[in-house]
Amino acid sequence: MKQYLDLLKDILDNGTRKDDRTGTGTLSVFGRQMRFDLEEGFPAVTTKKLYMKSVIHELLWFLKGSTNIKYLVDNGVPIWNEWPFRSWLIQTGQPVPEVDSDAWKQQLSQFVTMVRDDDNFAARYGELGPVYGSQWRRWRTLDGREIDQIAQAIEMIRTTPDSRRIIVSAWNVADIEEMSVSGLPPCHTMFQFQVADGRLNCQLYQRSADVFLGVPFNIASYALLTMMVAQVTGLRPGEFVHTLGDAHLYLNHLEQAHEQLTREPRALPEMQINPSVSSIDDFVYDDFKLLNYAPWPALRAPIAV
Repeated sequence: MKQYLDLLKDILDNGTRKDDRTGTGTLSVFGRQMRFDLEEGFPAVTTKKLYMKSVIHELLWFLKGSTNIKYLVDNGVPIWNEWPFRSWLIQTGQPVPEVDSDAWKQQLSQFVTMVRDDDNFAARYGELGPVYGSQWRRWRTLDGREIDQIAQAIEMIRTTPDSRRIIVSAWNVADIEEMSVSGLPPCHTMFQFQVADGRLNCQLYQRSADVFLGVPFNIASYALLTMMVAQVTGLRPGEFVHTLGDAHLYLNHLEQAHEQLTREPRALPEMQINPSVSSIDDFVYDDFKLLNYAPWPALRAPIAV
């Protein structure tokens, strides 16, 4: 994962100070790329602990076409909670506490409990709008049809593997405003598969990249997706190419980034996937095992909402 550490150092050394939507402020660079050969090990960052439980459940959530956080809440995955929580406060006329304050944490905990325990509340306030799962599996067309981009991509890999159109997009311009109400417009906007020499390669374009908190998660998620699609199409995992637009460190993550750069990377782990699964829709959480993962301890930082 030297490429990731090089990116952290690049931003600290060369980043431009910029304001941002959250009001936190960032150091930012533009236009960067990392490449990971998935046959050389699974690219889970080792200089801090990566919570693969969250990575796996979120990816399965996307692939189910889900857009409500209840599945994540029920499985103990908190990564999407803050945005619908803030939307709920605004919709119900409640004051919005300072992010990460004691009041924020207390009310967020209450919100999550209501999502978990009250299906009607979850249906109304846990919904994020037409975010990733919707775009991947149910892209809405002007004539009222829905396109399952994941199924379409897998079929193209099987039948026209030399195609240069094996693309899945989450950036549906018509839905951006709706996505912004309780969720976020897609940060990882589109990805493309390529078949070469019996291997499946994948390139992701990410318009906005929270390099300390988000990017290690994104690398692991798309590496795993590439491995899953390779398995169900009878190919070997190839290269995951991660192309970044605005790559940034939030100003309240700089200390943690400096700490991470003092840590020596360790050997990459191995991702073991249940070989009996032959359909992308049949994967479950227990089909995945991350072996020989021995990271440095976690480094915590507040999320920008």
